Formats: sequence, C-alpha cells, structure tokens
Amino acid sequence: MTNVLIVDDDTNIRKLIKATLHGEGYGAVEAANGEEALRLMDATPVDLIVLDIMMPGMDGWEFCRTVKETRDIPIIMVTAKGEVSQKIKGFRLGTDDYLVKPFDPMELLMRVKALLKRYRIEHSQKVQLGDVSIDRRMHEVQVKDKRHLLPLKEFELLFRLASYPGQIFTRDQLIEQIWGSDYDGDERTVDVHVRRLRERLDGESDHVSIVTVRGLGYRLEVRP
Repeated sequence: MTNVLIVDDDTNIRKLIKATLHGEGYGAVEAANGEEALRLMDATPVDLIVLDIMMPGMDGWEFCRTVKETRDIPIIMVTAKGEVSQKIKGFRLGTDDYLVKPFDPMELLMRVKALLKRYRIEHSQKVQLGDVSIDRRMHEVQVKDKRHLLPLKEFELLFRLASYPGQIFTRDQLIEQIWGSDYDGDERTVDVHVRRLRERLDGESDHVSIVTVRGLGYRLEVRP
C-alpha cells in the first residue's frame, strides 16, 4: 500500500487529508511537526509527504531541506503562503509541488496521484510522453519516427523535465541536478540548452513542449 506522511500542526487539517487519502485506498500517518515526522520516517516506510510550512519546532522549510538531503521522497507543500517568493523558496529547497490553503481535498488527491506517477517515471529507464520517447539506456530520443542523439547535457536536461511532466524547475535546481553543485558558470546556460531542445521539439512533436514559467523556471507540458 502507498503510504503518505501528513505533517501539519492543525489536527483538523490532518484528519481531512487522512480521510481523503483513505477514501482512495492510500495509507496515511500523521505528525504535528518536523521532529515528530523525522522520527516516524525512521520507523515507517513513506512514499510521499504532504507538508505544512508554519509549525512549532522544526518548520516545513527546515524539514523539507533535511529530507531532501538524505531521501528521494516527493513532497507537496500545503500552506497559507501563496506569494511567488514563497513558492520559489519551496522549489529551491526541493519541494515537488505547492498547494495553497484553503484547498479542495480532491485537488490535493489529484496532485498526490500525479506526483506519485511522476516519481515512478523518474525511476524508470524509459519515458514515453505522447509522441516523444526517451531511452536512458540507449541515450536516445525519438519523436514520432525520427531518432535524435543529443549532447549529454541536453539529454539529461530533457530526461529530468520529462520525468516530472508539469513540475516547475528553477534554474538553480536544474544547474545543481544536471551540472552539479560545484558548477561555477552562468545560470543562463540552462536557457541556452532549453532553447536548443525547443528547436528540436518544435515542429516535430504534437504533444510535448517546454514552457517558461515567468519568475520561477521551466516545466515540460504534455498536450493530449
């Protein structure tokens, strides 16, 4: 059973999220703050975390940073803070999605399902999105019937975006994940590589495109 960890100091919010998840067959465990959540994670397998920010003791920012340093677990931040600067901070710390209170429980459920699906794709060696197929073992991209052999960084960037369709990545995140934390070049190198990927996809794929999210970064969109 897929197990979701709910971290929020509001008992009523935890109960609402837990009931919503149980209604769809997900398991759920609860914690009122970051310290309690970390102890739970040492004893209980967790597949995804729904995380509040403003909590006593270890808040959501510190908890997110701690988890992402040691574990590869998807995190959805659920918070009253909806400013763009707060979203950027969350994405830079490694959160995977962001939902602002008050929220519709069914929207949260859809985001949980989509994020779990993205993580399953990420851990596979082949991604199929519409008419685009990306094979990590063969280091090959196929758009419809046309095959492409991409330069290494372009391939890694495309595979990263395609592994999490719909998720926003900041330039800083992409630099660290593709070029490494010791990279000392210009972050605009991401823009250059995205432009080259767009040139390859535009006019060839009917379903896949890389979209700029103003003030945040990039995401890969898949159209039906």
